[in-house]
Amino acid sequence: MTSLRVLVAPQSFKGSLDAVGVASAIGRGIRRVWPDALVDEVPLADGGEGTVRALVRSTGGVLRRASVHDPLGREIDAEWGLLGDGTTAVVEMAAASGLPLLLESERDPRLTSTRGTGELILEAAASGAHRIVIGIGGSATNDGGAGMARAFGYRFLDDAGQDLPEGGAALARLHHLEGQTDPRLVRPAIEVACDVTNPLLGAHGASAVYGPQKGATPEMVAELDAALGRFADVVERSIGRGVRDVPGVGAAGGLGAGLLAFLDARLRSGAEIVLEAARFADRVRTADLVITGEGRVDSQSAYGKLTQAVSEAARRAGVPVVAIAGGTADGYEGLYEVGLGALEVITDRPMTLGDAMAQAESLIETAAERLARMIEIGRRLA
Repeated sequence: MTSLRVLVAPQSFKGSLDAVGVASAIGRGIRRVWPDALVDEVPLADGGEGTVRALVRSTGGVLRRASVHDPLGREIDAEWGLLGDGTTAVVEMAAASGLPLLLESERDPRLTSTRGTGELILEAAASGAHRIVIGIGGSATNDGGAGMARAFGYRFLDDAGQDLPEGGAALARLHHLEGQTDPRLVRPAIEVACDVTNPLLGAHGASAVYGPQKGATPEMVAELDAALGRFADVVERSIGRGVRDVPGVGAAGGLGAGLLAFLDARLRSGAEIVLEAARFADRVRTADLVITGEGRVDSQSAYGKLTQAVSEAARRAGVPVVAIAGGTADGYEGLYEVGLGALEVITDRPMTLGDAMAQAESLIETAAERLARMIEIGRRLA
């Protein structure tokens, strides 16, 4: 039999192994069965933590580092990347303004800032990139992108002309803006990986839906929602761009609104951006088999997420696609309707979630081997 051409395109198993590690483990597992297989490892990400490394790896790009400020203003080093085309930069807000950067006791979306994300975006623009892709998952903030805009050169002032402190709560006292966007940000096209449709305000807005994940009590949620309402009013008056009701601007504590207002960014499906950057459509055409995967496959996986997008792209190309998952939940069967052919769960014996996460790399590798052996039986029968 001729050597199989296998396209390995998984996401991270969150909390266990990043997408690069998952792709490598799957590759090792299938080579146990098909040592001569031509394996193309294309790690993917959803815009949150790990997006930069996944896209840099899958496109043959390079990682860069920059000194920025974390959500509480402390100096840290954060990664961003230049993709293999040499003209596209990728930034993830989680690297500078993400929840994992804080201790649980430090989480307070009234105080946290997106300034570091703005600094990362400026670094990417200064590189000469023609296009900047920004992943906005994993936010620790609720400031509407005000901190980011400060990094670009804006001032947020109260009615006495004094600069407001960082954080979402202070925006309740916002009276007017001064400044303009750094000229280095005029040239590149800005695209935001955004897979939610939440508006900025209200019951489905940034504060109500995502604030509690970042440490907000019900009282804080009400305070932050009112502050973002004030922010939206002043932004529209000062910049002339309404951001209240645009779908998706509530993502990442309202950072979607700030990116739209201050950078004229385009909000796009994260899955669409990631697959396009990885040239997935070209790569799948030359494959005999696609193996994807994620930590948990559920009803959300089948609606607008990467696993669905990979399955649909493979089906359009006429290539069978299978998946490896850490576990399943109600509704995962919907993936079969969009093109997924089979699913293999990594646990091969009873174990706790903690044990499965600790052993994720070896479990993924052996699950890939099991899957390949089953496929090999089918090849022989055919």
